Amino acid sequence: MLTVALTFPMIEEVALKIGPLEIRWYALAYVAGLLLGWLYIHYLSRKGIASLTKRQVDDLLVFSTLAIILGGRLGYVFFYEPSKYFSDPIQILMIWNGGMSFHGGLVGMILGLILFSRKKNLPLLKLTDVVSMAAPIGLFFGRIANFINGELFGRPSEVPWAIVFPGGGGFPRHPSQLYEALLEGLVLFILLSFLTFFFKLNKFPGLITGIFLIGYSISRIIVELFREPDASLGFIFSSITMGQLLSLPMLLFGLILVIKPLLNGRSN
Repeated sequence: MLTVALTFPMIEEVALKIGPLEIRWYALAYVAGLLLGWLYIHYLSRKGIASLTKRQVDDLLVFSTLAIILGGRLGYVFFYEPSKYFSDPIQILMIWNGGMSFHGGLVGMILGLILFSRKKNLPLLKLTDVVSMAAPIGLFFGRIANFINGELFGRPSEVPWAIVFPGGGGFPRHPSQLYEALLEGLVLFILLSFLTFFFKLNKFPGLITGIFLIGYSISRIIVELFREPDASLGFIFSSITMGQLLSLPMLLFGLILVIKPLLNGRSN
């Protein structure tokens, strides 16, 4: 193992403190992701890519916020530490203490979008396409916040950019949070934008959603090879982690959404 590694930049989890009020980086990441995603969807609407009115985009922000927080929290409770939270249910409400699941947030978002599409009489797949284009923004900021908090770090490594994280046992480790921010956030955002603006794939409802699901699931499965498994779970079986296991249904559903319009086009 390397005797020299990069030093973790010690950043306080609390970004801003005003009297008794503490604002943490993780909370700021959620706010930044939601607000920038909201602004981006407004931009897509002005460009004619999203068929949403200004009021509908504003309402979508409220629905998205509630769906992501509720789904993400409950997903973490059920998927990762059910015994901890069921033994002390009041902790479920303490979201400021951490514990959010992307896959749970995704389920919550899907249910929220189904409700929103029915309430506003909007085509569901066109709506999910627009949200999928904005989702990598939130993923990017969320993973950066994970890095700042020194959580969800990677496995021990000898790569030159390995970092010794607090609570990481003193071993240099992969900065897997930054790998996820790059792949799930930046790369996926650029890919979806490119396919939409240059190839107009948004004309096929569900196609952008399918590409997002495939892109995220493949990125997550790859990064999990470098990320330390959750301490509460370890490996589910063999070397498979919960993150990889939960990404498989996403991958399958994404493939269905991508293949379906391609087969329809061929039949026509």
